[in-house]
Amino acid sequence: MEIEKALIALSTECPDLGLKRADRHGMPEITVSLESFPQVMKTLRALGFDMLSDVVGIDRMPRPVRFDVIYLLMAMEDFSRLAVKVEVAQDREVPSVSGIWNSANWGEREVFDLLGIGFSGHPDLRRILMWENFEGHPLRKDFPLEGKDFDKPFDTETIKDYF
Repeated sequence: MEIEKALIALSTECPDLGLKRADRHGMPEITVSLESFPQVMKTLRALGFDMLSDVVGIDRMPRPVRFDVIYLLMAMEDFSRLAVKVEVAQDREVPSVSGIWNSANWGEREVFDLLGIGFSGHPDLRRILMWENFEGHPLRKDFPLEGKDFDKPFDTETIKDYF
């Protein structure tokens, strides 16, 4: 699949896209609005991007629209790659694409756990790396470097069910 053809087809399918394009280290990247995001992802799947390899969250504090969520897609036919970025305010949720690509399930859970970005429509949105009663999101820029409870002794009772 040629990326240019896919992007032209995407622009035809979603005319109100407001698509921003960039090239990051040899990988094409598109930035889409939160509102057009679900339709864009469905269209990209139909165009042949049949593998979601990763979901990445980035805290851009102090930018007003604080977070970026980036989905890394691949077309297995010819190994074409595309990064799809959506900018998210702190109080907004990203529509889950776990119904389109099953591999989004764990990636979205990881972004939720470590950055606190919600995903609407996710089938099992709960912590995946931190324990259940952990407070905060450790990859946020405003999270204390020492951790919230750095002065308290380590309590194995809080994580005993995980081992």
